[in-house]
Amino acid sequence: MRTSLEQQILTQIRPETEERDHIHAIARTLVAAVDRSGIAEGMVVGSVARDTWLRGDRDLDIFMLFDPALSREDLEEKGLALARSIASACGKSYREKYAEHPYINALVNEMDVDLVPCYRVSSPHEIQSAVDRTPFHTRYISERIGSLTDDVLLLKQFAKTGGFYGSDQMTEGFAGYLCELLVYNYGGFSSLLEAAATWKKHTFIDIEKIAEKEFADPLVVIDPVDPRRNVAASVSLTQKSAFIEMARGYRERSSPWFFMPVQEPNLSRPQFQDTLVARGTFLYSIFLRTPPLISDIVVPQLRKSMAAIQRLLERNGFVVNRADCCMQEEKSIILFELLVDRLPQLRCHFGPPVWERENAERFLEKERSLIFSGPFIDDGAYVVEIPRPHTHAATLLSSPELLETALGKHVKLSLLDGWTVREGSDCWDKEFSSFLGRFLKNESPLIQIRRRESEK
Repeated sequence: MRTSLEQQILTQIRPETEERDHIHAIARTLVAAVDRSGIAEGMVVGSVARDTWLRGDRDLDIFMLFDPALSREDLEEKGLALARSIASACGKSYREKYAEHPYINALVNEMDVDLVPCYRVSSPHEIQSAVDRTPFHTRYISERIGSLTDDVLLLKQFAKTGGFYGSDQMTEGFAGYLCELLVYNYGGFSSLLEAAATWKKHTFIDIEKIAEKEFADPLVVIDPVDPRRNVAASVSLTQKSAFIEMARGYRERSSPWFFMPVQEPNLSRPQFQDTLVARGTFLYSIFLRTPPLISDIVVPQLRKSMAAIQRLLERNGFVVNRADCCMQEEKSIILFELLVDRLPQLRCHFGPPVWERENAERFLEKERSLIFSGPFIDDGAYVVEIPRPHTHAATLLSSPELLETALGKHVKLSLLDGWTVREGSDCWDKEFSSFLGRFLKNESPLIQIRRRESEK
């Protein structure tokens, strides 16, 4: 049973008839164009096929199903050629993009359209690439979601407000297909929130009772069409926890704010500077050219590089309070907030205990021309006081030592072309203003909603 609030929200987020007719008309045109080619079968997949898209979402996925006897090379060649010809005939512009294999992203009648080649396999057990699974997802949900379509819309809008809607690497949240499966499994939006409010660190859901593999992820939802796949693999523990918090908050006291995504906190440069002064910390950013790959490849490499550089900073005595990264089309940023950014020239270097004779003698034999003091014995071990190689965090982050850390492969290639280190208020960048605002004004989703309620 939906509440009056939820019924009111549905009138605002359901696609209107004109929008629905417009999208379906474009979909029919594109599917017909694929079918006319005689080499592939067109199919609408995703939320449009299942009528679970939110008003204003202008994404359309058209799959081009080819004979599974084709080689992967032929699939890519014929698939791209067909997609280009359809995009040229029907669209305003298009570009080639890459996932597991290349596809075409086109702008058709102001709609964002993906034209994706895949194999027309008769069973999920016969898939040859990840995208071959998608038509089976569409059929599974379309046959079952029925009267629960509105519940899916509520969940998607709820997840958008919480910032955990989307399975991309930056979001680490809930994909549309996962939202549909959760609603179907629990029988509705309200019953899902009731269950989620009691979720623990690890949650396991297997709708069809077919699991063939164990997963250690925080949320495990076995794919009903693939018993060895976790649909919720993208969901981080942080984002799962945000969903639990929101579910509890909504059940305790619901309000329209749970369905109203907040505008990102775009801090102006003066606001940014004032916030930094108030925090009393030291902000450093590394700007680099974004590698020419999809976000699902680049973002994990940015995070890996961020962790490696954080370890480099801390090995050199610069304590990191928090770190984050963000990818944009042309450039990316890795951000560090330090509790200290300048250190004295002297640092202590600890050697082996005196009773480890061989190691101790080797330590004593080393060149000591730059020693301030020592070697001396402290608590049974040798110690020397020597010059610190970097007394300022900026010089460390600008040094070649950065390239010697465990960076992501493509991030390193980009850094080899050069990078820029900025400090303090100079870290502000218009393109990343919302990312910087979130970093400095960090709140959990429910806290943000309660604050907005109180300020209204």
